[in-house]
Amino acid sequence: MSARPRPSRREILTRGSMGFGMTALAGMLADEARADAPKRPHFAPKVKHVVFCYMSGGVSHIDSFDPKPRLDAEAGKPMPFAIERTMFNQNGNIMPSPWKFRNYGRSGIPVSDLFPHMGSVVDDLTVIRSMTVKFMEHAQANSYYHGGQPFTGFPSLGAWTTYGLGSPSQNLPGFVVLGSGEIPLGGINVYGNGFLPAIHQGSFLYPERPEPLQDVTPKERDSIQRKRISFIEAQDREFLGKVDRNPRVEAAIRNYETAYRMQSAVPELVDLSGESEATKKLYGMDSNVPGKAAYARQCLLARRLIERGVRFVELTMVPPKGLGGGNIWDQHGKLREGHSGNAFVVDQPIAALIRDLKSRGLFEETLVIWSGEFGRAPFVQGSDGRDHNPFGFSLWMAGGGLKHGVTFGATDEYGYRAVEDVLTIHDLHATILHLLGLDHERLTFRFGGRDFRLTDVHGQAIKGILS
Repeated sequence: MSARPRPSRREILTRGSMGFGMTALAGMLADEARADAPKRPHFAPKVKHVVFCYMSGGVSHIDSFDPKPRLDAEAGKPMPFAIERTMFNQNGNIMPSPWKFRNYGRSGIPVSDLFPHMGSVVDDLTVIRSMTVKFMEHAQANSYYHGGQPFTGFPSLGAWTTYGLGSPSQNLPGFVVLGSGEIPLGGINVYGNGFLPAIHQGSFLYPERPEPLQDVTPKERDSIQRKRISFIEAQDREFLGKVDRNPRVEAAIRNYETAYRMQSAVPELVDLSGESEATKKLYGMDSNVPGKAAYARQCLLARRLIERGVRFVELTMVPPKGLGGGNIWDQHGKLREGHSGNAFVVDQPIAALIRDLKSRGLFEETLVIWSGEFGRAPFVQGSDGRDHNPFGFSLWMAGGGLKHGVTFGATDEYGYRAVEDVLTIHDLHATILHLLGLDHERLTFRFGGRDFRLTDVHGQAIKGILS
């Protein structure tokens, strides 16, 4: 008579404690099967989270982080070399910056008077002066900056991040867009999941609204709602088995559970009563300028989202005095007025975010990115504006894994073209993924018979800025 085989772990758990062990195991297995559950990176990451401060409309690099004395010396003269066609092709003579530049910190990096608060934290920044893009029209450039392609239908950087790494947060989406501001031209698809499972698309929160997420307030008792969701989930699970575990169906099932948990997590998130008045003032929430107070709230909530494990947070640009279109920094005229107002909105809150992350031990595990979709021309448009310039512009990053208090790359003496360590958006994306522990060439998704990646077939991590 053969010996009876040893029972499996699953059988032991099923028989033990009237099946409660199996219930616990089922819960663990379900958690592991989540489409957005934390995943193992390709290699040791430098950061765990990203905060993207996107300056939609195109900040002028030569008026912010890339001073050009040559423009002062040759003000009012024609450009001394041939220039490319611009968006409106109303190109005048050389126009110097209306703002002075000052050297800040131990690094002595020059920052214009537009951004004194950012200047005060410049030793924590990695300033890149040689970014380029292929497109000078807003919608194309915004899609390109976010998803590596100039048109919709492709996953955004935030979606690729959660697809590659999942999210440690149990109660909030892995990719959150703070919607106090305005959507860049190109539309909501700049935050989309494209062909990735729907769980990876950006989820909008509107912190100023009485209901920051639509339908987040329960309309029935929790016990009834829980039974309803359990019934729907059971039906969905049965259907899932019939469609061979289709990932889109799995994502929909997961979204039900996430939405249920968000009913308590979102109100707690946006309730700032537990934050000290000193912290709120640090960010500028006491400002009497509506746009600044709204952007300050976004920055403070970005920190709170990071604390709660959210993987990728994107902020939206808020005009100083209410709504003003999706391309807020797009000053084809009235450069001084427009850039001054916009800078006042974001300067203090973003600098405060960096200080607050450092004070709470979160700076080294977070990557903060500040950029628009392109720069602006060194010659005047009309009487006091600047047209788009995709041939060379500035951005900065801050956080773990970077060399701080340095500049990288350069434009020519007029700030027109990148001429040293010229970079593309694909290089930037590869670098962001690298800091998150992801190899951009290995992070792929099969769609339409092809393996797609965020960086298409281009890009490499910018080794010169990595610590």
